[in-house]
Amino acid sequence: MLIQLTNATLRRGDNTLISNFDFKVDSGEFVYIVGKVGTGKSSLLAALYGELPIQADEASILDFNLLRLKHKHIPSLRKRLGIIFQDFKLLSHFTVGQNLEFVLRATGWKKKLRAQRVDEVLGQVGLTDKLNAYPHELSGGEQQRVCIARALLNNPEIILADEPTGNLDPVTSNEIMQILHQIRERGAAIVMVTHNHSLLQHHPGIVYQCAEGHMADITSVAKGE
Repeated sequence: MLIQLTNATLRRGDNTLISNFDFKVDSGEFVYIVGKVGTGKSSLLAALYGELPIQADEASILDFNLLRLKHKHIPSLRKRLGIIFQDFKLLSHFTVGQNLEFVLRATGWKKKLRAQRVDEVLGQVGLTDKLNAYPHELSGGEQQRVCIARALLNNPEIILADEPTGNLDPVTSNEIMQILHQIRERGAAIVMVTHNHSLLQHHPGIVYQCAEGHMADITSVAKGE
């Protein structure tokens, strides 16, 4: 199991977001987390990449115990994750290639290997021709593809995606979903926060719902069973 949370509770300050929930993700799974704004979806992702503390009987991701995770171990954890942020977080004064090379440099890749790896991930998302473009020269869908390419750089076992289609039109959203499913088919697990329930019909997966301070697996309901 890549992610295992048992009897977990998630808080921000004095505010309890989700209490007494179980959550698990295995290799090759596509897992949706749905729910209204403010129900703890994005905060759960933050807990999984070590930004927010979590209480639980068990809380593990990959080989890391989130209950005992020290600050010095967070970079090692994040190197094994791919994180796709809702607001892109691209460096505006860097080209697409420089944005990706910056991450490779920060995560210890040797200089002679960086250019090839940048070309590989841009090829996976269909953006090899945008290597020297700046973020402001790209459409929203293209910027999101760059973010996916960035998330793929270190061959992650898990992709955490926070509303990756939130600001995109339906056609572009479908393209992004196809890319994510292709990544899953190569063996990575995808954990995706979304408020777009129509995606669940066209791109099925395991579905957890956050509501009224709780989270539950509603996969069978989402499938209409």
